Amino acid sequence: MPKILVTIPIYNEVRYVDDVLNAVRRYSDNILIVDDGSDDGTAAVLKRHTGINVIAHKKNQGYGHSLIRAFDFARRGRFDWVITLDCDHQHEPSYIPHFKRELKKDDADIISGSRYLRPIPPDSPPPPPDRVAINRRITRILNENLGTALTDAFCGFKAYKLESLLKLELSEKGYAMPLQLWIEATRKRLKIREIPVPLIYHDPKRNFCGALEDPATRFRYYITIIERELGYNVCRNLAGVFSS
Repeated sequence: MPKILVTIPIYNEVRYVDDVLNAVRRYSDNILIVDDGSDDGTAAVLKRHTGINVIAHKKNQGYGHSLIRAFDFARRGRFDWVITLDCDHQHEPSYIPHFKRELKKDDADIISGSRYLRPIPPDSPPPPPDRVAINRRITRILNENLGTALTDAFCGFKAYKLESLLKLELSEKGYAMPLQLWIEATRKRLKIREIPVPLIYHDPKRNFCGALEDPATRFRYYITIIERELGYNVCRNLAGVFSS
């Protein structure tokens, strides 16, 4: 059996952390929480949970930075695979066994969940339109420039083969780290495979903080990171692309 670490990056998830942790415990004994400077009582809740590993940031460092810290923890712990999921009930812990079955096939370096491989059930709460629009456009840009066939560029429910992950040079601290990941993984010729996971939005109004709350600003940020990593422009008229 490969040695697997389940990692959950957290920032102000006091409403969900108990339920998510209790659910994840059913499927893994090796759990790492990266608390990215929560100030809503999340840290106090985590102290009630024994038998888990916790990395706590004094200040918020960013989603990407939390994952980079987790990957380093996995390296030092000599884990074979890292499974990542979020703590806002958008990822169903009961799908962890699906990832475990898939990684045992040993035919991919990154197994990424996709919320768009299957039709969205008609009775599901609709996802925020701006998130869907941005995800589709960014996914298309990545596919056009990398020759990939991704369907969901931003899903955080993933399994990473650590030996392959350590070949990547990841430095992006913010929400655009997955975009740097795809570009780096393609450069290093890693094998990427997607598997379907549910599209879940319990709170459609839940979004980003600060300037990234504005969809156009968020889209420009993603494009900036893609262009920085590729070294050339991928989109000349950002406003026109986003509006379309």
